[in-house]
Amino acid sequence: MNLFYRSTRSKSELVKASQAILRGLAEDGGLYVPEYVPTLDKSLEELSQMSYQETAYEVMKLFLTDFTEDELKSCINKAYDSKFDTEVIAPLVEADGAYYLELFHGATIAFKDMALSILPHLLITSAKKNHVKNEIVILTATSGDTGKAALAGFADVEGTRIIVFYPKNGVSPIQEKQMVTQKGKNTFVVGITGNFDDAQTGVKKLFGDKELVKVMDTAGFQFSSANSINIGRLIPQVVYYVYAYGQLLKENKIEKGEKINIVVPTGNFGNILAAYFAKNMGVPIAKLICASNENKVLYDFFETGVYDRNRDFVLTSSPSMDILISSNLERLIYLSTGCDPDKNAAFMKSLSREGKYQITPDMKDNMTDFCGNFASEQETADTIKALYEKTGYVIDTHTAVAAAVLNKYRSATNDHTKVVVASTASPFKFTRSVMNAIDHKYDAMGDFELVDTLSKLANVKVPNAIEEIRTAPVLHDTVCEKEDMKSIVMKFLEIEE
Repeated sequence: MNLFYRSTRSKSELVKASQAILRGLAEDGGLYVPEYVPTLDKSLEELSQMSYQETAYEVMKLFLTDFTEDELKSCINKAYDSKFDTEVIAPLVEADGAYYLELFHGATIAFKDMALSILPHLLITSAKKNHVKNEIVILTATSGDTGKAALAGFADVEGTRIIVFYPKNGVSPIQEKQMVTQKGKNTFVVGITGNFDDAQTGVKKLFGDKELVKVMDTAGFQFSSANSINIGRLIPQVVYYVYAYGQLLKENKIEKGEKINIVVPTGNFGNILAAYFAKNMGVPIAKLICASNENKVLYDFFETGVYDRNRDFVLTSSPSMDILISSNLERLIYLSTGCDPDKNAAFMKSLSREGKYQITPDMKDNMTDFCGNFASEQETADTIKALYEKTGYVIDTHTAVAAAVLNKYRSATNDHTKVVVASTASPFKFTRSVMNAIDHKYDAMGDFELVDTLSKLANVKVPNAIEEIRTAPVLHDTVCEKEDMKSIVMKFLEIEE
């Protein structure tokens, strides 16, 4: 039976999964959502005996119903292969009363690899299925990790080009080095003089520019997205929550049917939304704990029902969460209205015009699965240090935000339900912040000296992704004003304005 997708903003036509993946964003500016969240058709006991790749097929076949079994398995096997440095793809590590789901064993050592390893294959398959003749231009904004993971996924993939915009002074030195040294004749990386929200807003404007779309079509191009707004990114993220539960079951860490809590460090809301989908598929999840850094727009939202981006933007040590417009939250807003696109569109219009909106009490009641808190910069650093000193386990700054929020949640509620923490990046991606948290004496070291010291300290081999950029030349040095993003895109595609 086919599962179709619709826009969050209008009663527009239903589209197949492959069409939603190709388009990225609906024509009315809305995000694609499935008509319903399908229920797992294999028991959790059966799933617990499966590999990551097998679990991925069982989850994704239910969402991507216009893909054949061969097509989907081919995409999965090409994605989850030797580019991951561990055979299990997403290992669980127990430390200090929590299970850390390590989502950073892919090519760019961040959780974005989990979805961006498969998205190029889903996209190319979707293009063939829909007889697309144009070259696909992946246009994306990044707060640090999506950019490199997308670049690595799409580099030299035939029939595609990729353009990544990032905030010039808003990512870690390692994150920037990973992006600006990216090889591939179809890749283009641009720093903008603004923050992530400026980059994301600029990309959305380009998607919505009807004249530009026409000009590109004439020149043989069409846009698609690798941001977490693409359902081809969201669906693969559901897999690892299903897999994590299965592994806890397999290792007898939980009883059959036992509920777990999940804590996710959250910026754009896609990763925690995927956990919500997993819950709705039948995974026994109690609370979804949304962890924010000092840009605590989501914490305030879950507390008050008011989403308000009119506030100071804070640059933190967890830059992938330095976001004031959480794009994927729109999907939850839509679902909480009872799937009313008109109501959702009104909220989004208010966000665009006034920078805020307030949901109804009924909608807030529909979000009781979620709760939130935030961690200050000091709390984040203290959590890294305390966990290392207690267990020897080293986590990155984003994961530390989640761990700090978990500690606060447990203190406030006395809820000691077993918990999975989404560990979203390797500590090697944020070495300076991590090492500084452990001891300020490391601050005098250079970036790669810190890498080697962290390796000894944590007793973990330096990941390939870091070794590769030690001496890699800078290949991308373009910087532009946020107002000039359109002309930069035209220039890269060699289209006359």
